[in-house]
Amino acid sequence: MHYLYYPGCTLYTKAKNLDRTARNCSLLLGFELKELNNWVCCGAAFPLATDNLMALLPPARILANAREEGTTLTILCSVCFNVIKRTNRLIQKDSEKRDKLNNFIEKNYQGDLRILHYLELLKQDIGFSQLKERIKKQLLGLKAAAYYGCMLLRPFEEMGFDDKERPTLFEEFLATLGAEAIDFPFKIECCGSFQSVGSPDVATECAYKILCSAIRRGAEVVVTTCPMCAFNLDHKQAEIKQKYLDFKEIPVLYFTQLLGIAMGLDYRTVGFEQNAVDPLPLLKEKGLL
Repeated sequence: MHYLYYPGCTLYTKAKNLDRTARNCSLLLGFELKELNNWVCCGAAFPLATDNLMALLPPARILANAREEGTTLTILCSVCFNVIKRTNRLIQKDSEKRDKLNNFIEKNYQGDLRILHYLELLKQDIGFSQLKERIKKQLLGLKAAAYYGCMLLRPFEEMGFDDKERPTLFEEFLATLGAEAIDFPFKIECCGSFQSVGSPDVATECAYKILCSAIRRGAEVVVTTCPMCAFNLDHKQAEIKQKYLDFKEIPVLYFTQLLGIAMGLDYRTVGFEQNAVDPLPLLKEKGLL
């Protein structure tokens, strides 16, 4: 069994550990992530002006090409998921824009592709109960904060990802792995996103507030699905420590890295060397390695 898979640009560069662990875990769960034969960058941002159809051409082409290969498209990166799912919804709802986009890309895509985030695939198609049966190492004793960020959820009416105000899918996933899922108030707040380029101090402050919120609730690790969030929350901790001398580092992991440990992957293959804050001391202390 396989699922069509759109990796996106970042998972081929800075977030290889997110991509690689997901592919390896999929095989252990009995399915393959089959990469699209022909894909391009999604654009990394859904246009604020929806009449800016030129910005929607890349995701529209991705969708049309994927539909020629199958009926379901799986995505890992939260940013790509946001852009592609919203574009798909626009194509479904707006016949005028659909026709214009199809004319541009010379396709006849009608918006009938099922778009799933990898977490949704695990819950809806594989089933968390089935996942639990395949786990080789329960992550017992690990207090993990599920950080959704904003791209998985917003705009609420367009994304339709779990409950818009009180999402629990991520926590259910962590609990399935045996970890203690920590709920915290800032779990759906924005990390600062691309402000890290234009206004890096803004992104640093966002990261500081999110991490402190999780730490205050007892989290020992923060878990995310988004490369942009991972960069801001993980790699900016060096800057945070310089500004806030009492700040204590906390590891930030991709959810697939924890899944890989639970599935019995060798920890040397899950890309911990790409994490800015080393998670190995914590995981060894917990007896998970």
